[in-house]
Amino acid sequence: MSSTVGQVITCKAAVAWEAGKPLVIEEVEVAPPQKMEVRLKILFTSLCHTDLYFWEAKAQDSVFPRILGHEASGIVESVGEGVTDLAPGDHVLPVFTGECKECAHCKSEESNMCSLLRINTDRGVMINDGKTRFSINGKPIYHFVGTSTFSEYTVVHVGCVAKINPLAPLDKVCVLSCGISTGLGATLNVAKPTKGSSVAIFGLGAVGLGAAEGARLAGASRIIGVDLNPSRFEEAKKFGVTEFLNPKDHKKPVQEVIAEMTDGGVDRSVECTGNVNAMISAFECVHDGWGVAVLVGVPHKDAEFKTHPMNLLNERTLKGTFFGNYKPRSDLPSVVEMYMNKELELEKFITHEVPFLEINKAFELMLKGEGLRCIIRM
Repeated sequence: MSSTVGQVITCKAAVAWEAGKPLVIEEVEVAPPQKMEVRLKILFTSLCHTDLYFWEAKAQDSVFPRILGHEASGIVESVGEGVTDLAPGDHVLPVFTGECKECAHCKSEESNMCSLLRINTDRGVMINDGKTRFSINGKPIYHFVGTSTFSEYTVVHVGCVAKINPLAPLDKVCVLSCGISTGLGATLNVAKPTKGSSVAIFGLGAVGLGAAEGARLAGASRIIGVDLNPSRFEEAKKFGVTEFLNPKDHKKPVQEVIAEMTDGGVDRSVECTGNVNAMISAFECVHDGWGVAVLVGVPHKDAEFKTHPMNLLNERTLKGTFFGNYKPRSDLPSVVEMYMNKELELEKFITHEVPFLEINKAFELMLKGEGLRCIIRM
């Protein structure tokens, strides 16, 4: 790799030229990393719903042409000025949010919402100089959430890169850089169920099953999965889900059904859909006196959460979380170690694999609702 240090690298990338159109494999130039940046060789990436959402660009403005992708693993190819804690050859996970280690959020033990590097879906350039590191024949190609992993090489701010155990299999741990960790941390770090407790999980996609995995690891005795799609129920049993509810099968609100099933409500709930009605149900289904509900899903920008204040006064707690309250650089390496120690099972999240040149197949699978995570081998 050393021969490329300081040079522009030409490599293959999957470029989204316009909303909803298949990605095109192009030869792109990737500039060297600037101050506090690193250039990574991406070895594995996977498709997350966030990529699909911004590719479709139905509900928000999206910048094009753009290189999407943010769930990935790779190796450091070179580092820019001022980078001291990463070196060429390090095994890493790039992350869509960051940890500068200097701001009030990074210095707080309670927050992971870095002031400098928290997710910004609108920004298509690097924060150092407001320019892109990708180009085709001199024309800029924009970045996505600071990662752009649908490229054989990418440039990322050092604060958005977690250095991990070099023995960890990169084709498995790549899924930890977004959805699985978000759900897992929502349960383990925020809901914090105790051994023998009951937990309701709303939404049984990859994030929800990450939350269920957290409940399983915490020793919950009842894990109730709530989803409108009953075809997800069988798969969810692998993640420790013990009972299932489809709200469409009941005449009364699902929170009332759960309260009846659990003698007043579950001890903890984790909402992973982004649907505001599911959020309200997740809050109202926890037990008074000690119940804690955690919101993970991102709602529609105009959504409003409505519940009676007595639900709070009766000692229910409502919390929100971002990326499972994990600080990317400080905490993700220990999540990788959970996998290495065989506590956390990642293989069951990975349902498909495609070569990079067939990346559009991954989009087709997700659009059909098939599987959980599709690994894209670069």
